[in-house]
Amino acid sequence: MLFALLSVLVLSTTGFGWAMFRPGAGGTSTADVIGKGLSAPDGATDILLIGNDSRTDAYGNPLPENVLRELRTSFDGGDLTDAMILVRIPNGGQSASAISFPRDTLVDIGLGDGKTKLTETMNRGKHAEMAKLRKEGVTDPKELEDKSRLAGKQLLLTTIENVTGVSIDHYAEVNLLGFYDVTKAIGGVEVCLLDDTKDKDSGANFHKGTQTIEGADALAFVRQRKGLINELDRGKRQQVFMSALVGKVMSTGTLTNPAKLTNLVNAVQKSVILDPALASDVLGFAQQMQGLSGGNVQFFTAPVHLVGSSGSEDVTINIPELKQFAADLLLSPQERQQKQVSMQARADISVSVYNSSGVSGLAGRVLDELSGQGFKAGGSSNAETMDSSVVYFAAGEEAAAKQVADALGGVPTEARSSVKAGSVQVYLGKDYKGPGTQNFAGAQTVQLDGLRQAAPLPAQTASDEEPSITADGVPCVR
Repeated sequence: MLFALLSVLVLSTTGFGWAMFRPGAGGTSTADVIGKGLSAPDGATDILLIGNDSRTDAYGNPLPENVLRELRTSFDGGDLTDAMILVRIPNGGQSASAISFPRDTLVDIGLGDGKTKLTETMNRGKHAEMAKLRKEGVTDPKELEDKSRLAGKQLLLTTIENVTGVSIDHYAEVNLLGFYDVTKAIGGVEVCLLDDTKDKDSGANFHKGTQTIEGADALAFVRQRKGLINELDRGKRQQVFMSALVGKVMSTGTLTNPAKLTNLVNAVQKSVILDPALASDVLGFAQQMQGLSGGNVQFFTAPVHLVGSSGSEDVTINIPELKQFAADLLLSPQERQQKQVSMQARADISVSVYNSSGVSGLAGRVLDELSGQGFKAGGSSNAETMDSSVVYFAAGEEAAAKQVADALGGVPTEARSSVKAGSVQVYLGKDYKGPGTQNFAGAQTVQLDGLRQAAPLPAQTASDEEPSITADGVPCVR
C-alpha cells in the first residue's frame, strides 16, 4: 500500500504525469521530516515509506463519517503506523530492496521509558512534543498539532535510522483513505490465499485461491490480524499486496488508460505526504527509477526474533544483525549469494567466549554479537584476567578462527590442542575494544526471514526454501 509513491514515480515518466507532477505544479502535501543536512551519503538512496492508520487526509482534515463507514472503521485510532518499509536503491543501480518492519517490533525510542512497539513511536513522539510545547507556552491548537505531528514522524525516522544504521534520504506516507483510493483507481490488485479466511474485526472474508480486491476489501486484506499465526504473517500479506500493486501500476493497462491515470493522480495527491525535497523533484527521482522493472524490486522482512509463548510473543531485534542485513542489501545479487554461502559456513562454527577483561557482562555481549553475525553460540563465562585477547582453534581449522577474529576486529589467532574440532574459543583480554563493548540487546531466540544469517534453529524458523517476493508474480500466502 505504501507504493503509492511508485505510482507517482511511474506517472511522472508519462506526459500526463509531467503535467501533474512537474516542479511547481503543487498539489502534493509535504512534511519536512528529513530536515536540512541530516542525511549522510551511504551508497544508496533510502526512502522510508509509512502506512498510517490516521483517520484524516494528507492535510490533516478529519474524514467524514460516510467515508469512515466505507473504510470499515471509526474515528477512534491515532497516528499508529500499520506498515513501515525502508527502500534501499544502490547508487547507480537498477534494483531496489524493500525491508518491512513488523509493527510490534520492540525498540528504544529514546524517551527514557524502556522499549516501545514501533507502531506506537509516532504517537509517542507526538504526545511528548506536545507536552514540551505546552510547557514552553504554546497555546495555538494548529501550531501544537502541526509541530507535534512532525516531531512524531521525525522520531520514527530517527528510530529506524538508529536500528538499521541507514541514513534516510526521503520520506513518504499514505493513510487509510489513500490506500483505499489508490486501489480503486487502478481497478484492484490480484492476490492469492492458501486457505479461506474470515475476521469480523477487519472485515476480511476471502476464499482460497487467486482473486482481485480493491477498496475496503483491500484494506481488510492487509489489516487482518485475527486468524493469522503471528504479526509476521500480516507483514507478508502487506508485502505481496504491495508487490502486486507495483506490478499493476507499472503495467501498460494502467499507464495507457487516461481515466485510470486521472483517478490515480487524484488519489495520490490527496493522500500521500512527501518530504519537500522529494516533492519538488519527483520527476528527477523518477528518471533514476526508470531502470526498475517488477522483478528488480525485492521485498524482505527485517530479521527479528520472537520471544515468549506462541501467540503472545515479543518481537525483538538484534541491532548489529539488523545493521549488517541492511548494509548487505547494497550488494549485487551475486555478492549477496556469496555472502550467504559464507554465512551458512559460519553456522557450522561453534564459538565459546571467555571474559578475561574484568569488564562485567562482556563475554555475553560479544557472544550475542557473534551469534547475530551467523556463528553458532557455544557458551560464555569468566576466566582468569589476561592483558591480550586471542582466538584459539583446533589443529587445521585456522580459517574458521580467522572468520571469528575478523568479526571481532582483528583479534590474534593461535592453535590449541584442547580445542575440539568445529569450535573456537575466544578469550577477551584487557585490550579488547571490538564489537560487544557497547551494551547491545540480550540473547535472542528464533530468527525469521532476512538473509538467514543466523545458525538454523528448531521450530518457527523461516524456511530456506521460501521464495523471495518481488513485484513480478502473485505468490500465495496465509
